[in-house]
Amino acid sequence: MGNAREPAQVTAGNSSTTDAPGQIRVMVVDDSAVIRGLVKRWLQEDPDIEVVAWATNGEAALKEIEDHKPDVVVLDIEMPKMDGITALPHLLKLSPRSKIVMSSTLTTRNADIALKALSLGAADYIAKPSASSELHSADGFRRELLDKVRALGNSARMRGRIAARVVAKSNDGGVVNTRSQGGHYGSAPIVLRKPGRLQPSIICIGSSTGGPQALMKLMEAIGGKVKQPILITQHMPATFTTILAQHLSRIDGIECSEAVDKGKLVDGQVYLAPGDYHMVVERDATGNILRLNQDAQENFCRPSVDPMLRSVVAAYGERVLMVMLTGMGHDGLKGGHDVVERGGTLIAQDEGSSVVWGMPGAVATGGLCSAVLPIDEMGGAVVRIANGGGL
Repeated sequence: MGNAREPAQVTAGNSSTTDAPGQIRVMVVDDSAVIRGLVKRWLQEDPDIEVVAWATNGEAALKEIEDHKPDVVVLDIEMPKMDGITALPHLLKLSPRSKIVMSSTLTTRNADIALKALSLGAADYIAKPSASSELHSADGFRRELLDKVRALGNSARMRGRIAARVVAKSNDGGVVNTRSQGGHYGSAPIVLRKPGRLQPSIICIGSSTGGPQALMKLMEAIGGKVKQPILITQHMPATFTTILAQHLSRIDGIECSEAVDKGKLVDGQVYLAPGDYHMVVERDATGNILRLNQDAQENFCRPSVDPMLRSVVAAYGERVLMVMLTGMGHDGLKGGHDVVERGGTLIAQDEGSSVVWGMPGAVATGGLCSAVLPIDEMGGAVVRIANGGGL
């Protein structure tokens, strides 16, 4: 264990007095000196990020996190003495505000462990290249690492600020709903719009960082209570989407599977976009079917929410219910415009219950939503809208 300049010893509390104001404070935990050194170098090349501590295993990480209380911890899964999954709950107990990103090579076993880690409080997961020799040319891994550290670090800092009052106004300027929420929404009010006039024929869900946890809660609330097919685009690698579909299918009333190309849409079935494939809807002689493609990434993502929404609006018109869950970035913003301009309904998760309020924040502050709700209330809203009721 030590600080950003191996192998010097970290002294308790020294980094908190030297950090530049506003820097995101990170701890890197990995038993591989090659990976640890490269990750630290990448992070420290960003002027907004400071690596304040490092550790070679979970046991050493417990000592460091007490001294430094980092905003973000990049935590390897497989390590000697104490692995990441064992260390996770102890790290969160010692520093509840810290956002923890699990990191490991992409295998079915590690994907299953990572999803368990998310259920235990980890904020996200990043897949490392399978060989150390691949790291130096892994531009995608580097970009994903930096993006997630920035987003989660800013989110961790936001949680420490005073909750702001949300004032939601209707399009004609009248107040629709005013209440105190957790988190900070900035100065822009959230302008709500009326929901669509017609009962939806399909439900679409977009999610990214924090999405698996939110999806589990949402599916538990709506399992067996809606008849429409449900499409989910979650930003995840291929192995992960396979495991996530299996986890969702364990919920009572939910039948979830990864989408297959040219698969027919069945009422009540949940379809998850496979990793590295966009999932869209097309019409053939038999009706609406699912198609998978590897067209260019959109918003640096494949699968992406936007192509799913564009295709669904083309196929179903105004009979679309869109649900935007926690995630960084703004994937789904353009597609959300298509949904509401055609007459559909969009609801989003609020900032207080989101791991990162990027995707839902973009559609909420963009005036596209008919409701912005905590995750615990979203299932009930989906069921009411899907069954022809109001919000």
